Amino acid sequence: MARILITSAIPYINGIKHLGNLVGSQLPADLHARYMRARGHEVLFLCATDEHGTPAELAAAKAGKPVADYCAEMWAVQKDLSDGFRLSFDQFGRSSSPQNHALTQHFAGRLAEAGLIDEVSERQVYSNADGRFLPDRYIEGTCPNCGYDKARGDQCENCTKQLDPTDLIEPRSAVSGSTDLEVRETKHLYLKQRSLRGELSDWIDSKTDWPVLTTSIAKKWLNDGDGLQDRGITRDLDWGIPVRKGSEPWPGMEDKVFYVWFDAPIEYIACAKEWSDARGADDWERWWRTDKGADDVRYVQFMGKDNVPFHTLSFPATIIGSGEPWKLVDYIKSFNYLNYDGGQFSTSQGRGIFMDQALEILPADYWRWWLLSHAPENSDSEFTWENFQASVNKDLADVLGNFVSRVTKFCRSKFGEEVPAGGAWGAEEAALIKKLQAGLAAYEAQMEAIEVRKAANELRALWVLGNEYLQTAAPWSVFKEDPERAAAQIRLALNLIRVYAVLSAPFIPDAAAKMLSAMNTLDTEWPDDMTAALSSLPEGHGFTVPDVLFAKISDEDREGWQAKFAGQNS
Repeated sequence: MARILITSAIPYINGIKHLGNLVGSQLPADLHARYMRARGHEVLFLCATDEHGTPAELAAAKAGKPVADYCAEMWAVQKDLSDGFRLSFDQFGRSSSPQNHALTQHFAGRLAEAGLIDEVSERQVYSNADGRFLPDRYIEGTCPNCGYDKARGDQCENCTKQLDPTDLIEPRSAVSGSTDLEVRETKHLYLKQRSLRGELSDWIDSKTDWPVLTTSIAKKWLNDGDGLQDRGITRDLDWGIPVRKGSEPWPGMEDKVFYVWFDAPIEYIACAKEWSDARGADDWERWWRTDKGADDVRYVQFMGKDNVPFHTLSFPATIIGSGEPWKLVDYIKSFNYLNYDGGQFSTSQGRGIFMDQALEILPADYWRWWLLSHAPENSDSEFTWENFQASVNKDLADVLGNFVSRVTKFCRSKFGEEVPAGGAWGAEEAALIKKLQAGLAAYEAQMEAIEVRKAANELRALWVLGNEYLQTAAPWSVFKEDPERAAAQIRLALNLIRVYAVLSAPFIPDAAAKMLSAMNTLDTEWPDDMTAALSSLPEGHGFTVPDVLFAKISDEDREGWQAKFAGQNS
């Protein structure tokens, strides 16, 4: 049994996330967590809300609420939605937690002791209209690199180039829209990332199994232009983690907080302590400190490609620079972008499907299946309603749902609601078991490799094998001449429903639970030996015919949803 630590990139607190956000980190992380648990491994799956920085303050101001109240409310909203999508976090924490305050200040103190923090006087943008310094994200303007007119002062969302506020063309305050800005002097703390360039480069080079997308982004940020730069870790804000050296004050920094990029990744560690504290335990360090047992943990992170630089450079710089034996990530699974029906998701224009809207339309499994089977791994992918309809109808309804329905209804009509006795397997069943065993090995290989789309294809292929067997064996015809032979065929097929439930649970957990319930079993043992697995429900074992697992999506429904979520300007 292995120990697997899994973290998903923590979402910003400001608002409900769209399906592209979901498939870019949380959902594939959940797939991996569920699979690893199913294989008997010990898993700790962590996520949290990212609650500090400009987005939280601006969103709270727009909502007319104190920022702490706004964050608490939005954490509950995001938690409910993650539950709705059956995301199986062991802990869904908050970066504003006391645990993260303490750990962030601890890391800052360690970095200062190691000589890796500089106190720098810099000239920063001040808004006369707002009466305050403006952090990078409070400043908007035109990107000098690509011309995008809504670039932020820290990074352009369009071309992902890192920026300074003074780089922007025609800058304006994101708070008031005022262009009455001036540059004033202020002091901030900088993490001397350049001092760690060699160690970071060696560490990245050692990760030969990382996806090409992850490695290429990391090396680009490490080596392009001037290479890795020192980066500010404090801001002139009220909301955030106060700047301290561990438990000690930091002279001259009394009115400042840590920059969100610095404290947010530390929340991965703090989240484990939140999990431990909530259980009245003290076992979080065995997951995070190699001197406390974490040397045998495999740590896997999931994120969109825009988050790769911070997770391959800045967060590792914090951990390495601390000089303490913290666990570094072993594998980073990064994703490209999911686009929406010929364009991009847009909150402001109401364009695309967001997590709450998706669950109002259809159960979670419909979305989980499509998103995972079309995950943007090797390139950007696109959600279209036509593709969604076809995938649900063909994969879920016609293949898996059809198999379950035909088998259970036929058995009820000819043998009653119990696993029938009589007959023995023959050549057809032996051939099927051989194919199933090979298909299982292929499915496991892709799941182990975290190749999400390929794993979905292998799972569907396993479903198809059952349907092909039914068509070839034709128990409804065999029953007329040889009822015992038909009984053996149906006995195998009923057991195959249980096998499908276990194998499918990482992708479609609700449907899997319904299949197990219909088969009147709590047996979720992984079918390592397919022959044995197809005999686990004995003769005479009772079952029920389940309701339709997956209803087909009609053309009328598809057209209505397509119009509803097209956006204001479509």
